[in-house]
Amino acid sequence: MKKLRFGIPKGSLQNATIHLFEKSGWKITVNDRSYFPDINDDSIECSICRAQEMSRYVESGTIDAGLTGKDWIEENESDVLVIDDLIYSKVSQNPARWVLAVAADSPVKSLEDLKGKKIATELVNFTKKYFRERNIDLKVEFSCGATEAKVVAGLADAIVEVTETGSTIKAHGLRILCDMMQTNTQLIANREAYKDPWKREKIDQIILLLKGALRAENMVGLKMNLPHKKIEEVIGLLPSLNAPTVAGLYNANWVSLEVVVEKKLVRDLIPRLIQAGAQGIIEYSLNKVI
Repeated sequence: MKKLRFGIPKGSLQNATIHLFEKSGWKITVNDRSYFPDINDDSIECSICRAQEMSRYVESGTIDAGLTGKDWIEENESDVLVIDDLIYSKVSQNPARWVLAVAADSPVKSLEDLKGKKIATELVNFTKKYFRERNIDLKVEFSCGATEAKVVAGLADAIVEVTETGSTIKAHGLRILCDMMQTNTQLIANREAYKDPWKREKIDQIILLLKGALRAENMVGLKMNLPHKKIEEVIGLLPSLNAPTVAGLYNANWVSLEVVVEKKLVRDLIPRLIQAGAQGIIEYSLNKVI
């Protein structure tokens, strides 16, 4: 049997990835003593590796496809196929940002003010290239952790660090000088592997279901009963993906209406539906919206 070797990112994305796969129909079971988790699909062979290294393994063909950040693809300058963008994280479904930050009281006000200074970051190659393209000569050092503390401890004049909200940066007494890159999770594939029709079809299947599961994270289904004469009024309140489904009930004067809406709208929508005559409203979660 053919197998697709698929890379699961270790670290902060691991749990989110496993959860997303489970909603998509694949159950991944991780053994802490193994880097090769079980999956309920005999045609997929999973490997766990750091997101920072994923693109290198995919480029070499050790792994056929996997999930990693746009930032690490650029950092490694990997020659891989970016099949699709997937945005997901522990906090939100917003892209993360790599930012340049200095101490809140630093005299540095612009990029040019960093000439001759020292920057600490895990994203060394990208940062060097970023400043080289702007003809700003400075020193970039690798930071393997606690990067925000490097400025406070006097080990660096600035840092380049990833953030979603910027709250951690500010909590360490730092000031964001500028955004350097926006990044999100991407599904990548080895170029030769993607030429194989079977592997390509399997990768496309994974993308289709992962994106359906991601879309469902922010959606819910609503089902309700209402008098037939209230249909147009209620439909006018519904922001749906498509036209809602309306079915007749045993009582000919009433109908059942079902629709998919954004989760964030429900708290304001339900009271308005009740005022418009809807009854027996049921809200239910979704696994996938394709």
